[in-house]
Amino acid sequence: MAEVKEKKAKAKPEGQSKGAEGKREDKKGGKGEKKPKLQSVLAKTYQGEVVPKLIEKFGYKNRMQVPRLEKIVINTSMREALQDVKILQTAANEIASITGQRPVITKAKKSISNFKLRQGQSVGARVTLRGAYMYEFVSRLVNVALPRVRDFKGVSNKSFDGRGNYTLGLTEQTIFPEIDFDKVQKINGMNITFVTTAKTDEEAKELLTLMGMPFRN
Repeated sequence: MAEVKEKKAKAKPEGQSKGAEGKREDKKGGKGEKKPKLQSVLAKTYQGEVVPKLIEKFGYKNRMQVPRLEKIVINTSMREALQDVKILQTAANEIASITGQRPVITKAKKSISNFKLRQGQSVGARVTLRGAYMYEFVSRLVNVALPRVRDFKGVSNKSFDGRGNYTLGLTEQTIFPEIDFDKVQKINGMNITFVTTAKTDEEAKELLTLMGMPFRN
């Protein structure tokens, strides 16, 4: 079963992973990808319940000052992709199944001889979620996927980056019900970065908590 990794956040506002780059994601999704509802339940909850509670706690003067979740960046990388590109393509397909949006393949920005890595070589996959796709993913993550982690006791509250962004590391993609365990060829982890408009980590944590993120006490 999966475990949640405690990892110091290194959020990238542009949604790029360190040492890799890729083409811009198709924000509208590709042909055959699942389409979320026009406005998810969580999006309505944010407007109707989360915003008033944040205003009450932090004393914002108007709703425009209230922090919001701007985007979610999900990325995975694997050394095995250097020898077998099919492994990377399978991982990309799994991310597409989980998120409903086709990821882009990220490539190495520079060569590293010790790892036999060449500049421009495919090393991972990344997808950026916004709007309805983003809210639907958060809802399924906190209500379905995380509870399936063995001995789950909540996620770390130490993975904020000091700028209001939070990164959650997962060790297995199989906690998502969209993945058929019997068809999995390789267990892959992923980093999920929540990029918010919060000015402080305290505000970001309260925002994510009210949206259902189960932080450990």
